[in-house]
Formats: sequence, structure tokens, C-alpha cells
Amino acid sequence: MSIDLSPGTEVAELARRTAEFVRTVVVPEEIRHAGVAAAGGDPMRLNLQAAAKEAGVFAPHAAVEYGGHGLDMCGRATVFEEAGWSLFGPLALNIAAPDEGNIHMLEVIASSEQKERYLRPLAAGDVRSCFAMTEPAPGAGADPAALNTRAVRVPGGWRINGSKWFITGADGAAFAVCFARTSGEAGDRGGATMFLVDAENPGMKIVRHIDTLDKALFAGHAEVLFEDCFVPDEAVLGEVDEGFRYAQVRLGPARMTHCMRWLGIARRAQEIAVERAAERRLFGARLGELGMVQGMIADSEIDIAASRGLVLRACWELDQGEPAAQATAVAKTFTAEAVWRVVDRAVQICGALGISGDVLLGRYLNEVRPFRIYDGPSETHRWAIAKRVVGRQVRAAGGTT
Repeated sequence: MSIDLSPGTEVAELARRTAEFVRTVVVPEEIRHAGVAAAGGDPMRLNLQAAAKEAGVFAPHAAVEYGGHGLDMCGRATVFEEAGWSLFGPLALNIAAPDEGNIHMLEVIASSEQKERYLRPLAAGDVRSCFAMTEPAPGAGADPAALNTRAVRVPGGWRINGSKWFITGADGAAFAVCFARTSGEAGDRGGATMFLVDAENPGMKIVRHIDTLDKALFAGHAEVLFEDCFVPDEAVLGEVDEGFRYAQVRLGPARMTHCMRWLGIARRAQEIAVERAAERRLFGARLGELGMVQGMIADSEIDIAASRGLVLRACWELDQGEPAAQATAVAKTFTAEAVWRVVDRAVQICGALGISGDVLLGRYLNEVRPFRIYDGPSETHRWAIAKRVVGRQVRAAGGTT
């Protein structure tokens, strides 16, 4: 089996233009403002996205018929990494979570009517969305089967009741994709359904904003309550009771696009560190000539290259239509931890400068740390990775799992 890791000519050119756009248009906005809220919220988002459209780099992941470039997962890996050079870059290209994952999922699952009503304006950046799956304990989180939110059939549709939290981008979203149990009990591996819920639905309320380390995801994270929330039958996304299966359409690719974006930040942190190591002199030599610093720089280069390779391998499997559960789990776990190591080393190399506000490394530390928890904690992925490996061995030996 051979895998060509080089991007095609069109992808390479789009990545080049994306890099130029992010560095010249987006980075100055990131430097001027401490976060997306401080940058002006939705007007800032719309201005950056208009600039991305003018530069021809907007929505690289969306299908051409919805105004995008229609890149496959391997193509996205190259372009998304360039967009991730700035914390504001994914937002400018409309590839930030959760909208990017919802666009991908709606393209695959939504009906024709739902695509026109929800997907088209979302892909164009005219509206935002959220994905309401995670619940307060003991509900769905690292274990989605713990889903407690319930939807029951009523005349003309469904009534949803349940609490959600850590719902990224909920405030100001035009609609939510709500994950609710339609059969079985919490802990069952099936029986979930996804519903499209419009923001003006009186049964969906934002309870509070959750204060978190990270500030770069648009509108932050919210606690959301579904209370006697009625939705019509046409609000069902996909088929009833097939939500867990449909979720895999979103979760694996979304984990990889998170990795792609954060690799951009890791590369930028490494560049800051290397520039500092090359110019700073102490103990009679350049910082970068000291063995311990050289070791940190080398380890970061290894972490970035290894992460990129694992992501590309997982993306290749996804592009082949394979489940890629093992490959995405391995790539997500390694990359989440590697990105943290790269940024942390960059802070250490830069010393007092690294923890100051004169460079953005402190902000990057806050942003990348939650990635080891979001989209499945590292420990959960390690458990799943080992379970698959041991299960294969047991089956090969003629046993049962």
C-alpha cells in the first residue's frame, strides 16, 4: 500500500494563499485583541469572513455547490494547518468548531430540504450553529451512551427535555443539533436521535456561560436547557434511533480537523521559540547553541512531524471510506499532547518573554490545554485504543470479546 503525502497542485496553491491571508490579514487582528469577544464578536467574524471570500480561501471544506472548495480530508489537513497559524484563522475561513463539523455532517446526513434551510446559510457564514451532545454528570460526555436528554413522540413531532453543557457557540447560534434519547435507557449503546432545533424555539434556553481556560472559540461554551422543547417530525436529522451511528460521521473527522488547526498554533509557537533562540545571547553563546535548548527544539520538530503524519494517515483512511476509529483515536491523543508539549517548550525557551504579554505563547497555552479533554479525554482514547488491540488478539486466538 502506498500513500502519497504530497498535496495536489490546487490544494498546495490554496494552502499558500491561506497562509498569506492569515499572516497579513488575520494575525494583526489577533495581536490587537485578547480574544474573539474583545475583537468585537459577530461584526469581526463577518468582516474576516468577507475578507476570506475576497481572497478566495473561504470554506475550503464545504462542497462547491455550497460555496466551498470541496476538499477531502487529506486536502483539509494541509489547508487547515495554515489557517490554524492564528487563533482567529479558522473563524475567518468558517472552519472553526462547531460549525465546521456541522457542515460536514449536514452534507452527509441532512435531507434536501434541511440542506437548503440549514446547511446553505451555515456554509456561507450567514449563520452559526452548535452541537448539543455533552451533558452534566452523570450524562453524556466521554461516554456518549450515558445520554440522559430524552425526546418523546407527541402529535406532530417530538418533545425534548434535558440539560446540556459545554455547548460551544450556543449563544447567538441560529440552530442547534440536539442529541436526545428516543429509546432505551442511559447506558444503552443505541437509541439516540439527532434533532435540528431553531434558536427561536421557546423550549431551548441558554442557562449560563461557562468560564473556561480557552477564549478563542466563538461565543465560548454554554449550559443549555431543553424544557418541553417541541420540534416537528421534519426536525429529525437522519433516522430515528440512529443518532449514535450518525455521530461517527462527525466525530472522527472533527477530531482530525481539531488536530489540523492546533498544529498551526504549534508551528507558530515553535517559530517564536526558534527566533528567540537564534537572537538571544547568554553565557557567551546564542541560546540556540546550548544543548538543552537544541534538545527542546528538536523534540518539538519531532512532535509536529509525527502529529502531521498520524493525522494524514487517519485522514487517508477516512477518505477511503474506512471507519478509521483506531487511527483517529491515536492521532487525536498524540497530537493533543504533542501540541501542548511544543507550546510549553516554546514558553520555556523564551523565558520571561514567554510568560509575558509581549508574545502570544501564554494565550496559546490556555487555548491548547483543553484539547486533551475536548473530543474525548486522552485517557478515554487510550482505553479504546487498547481495547481494540486486545480484542483483535482475543479474536485471532479464537476467543470472544
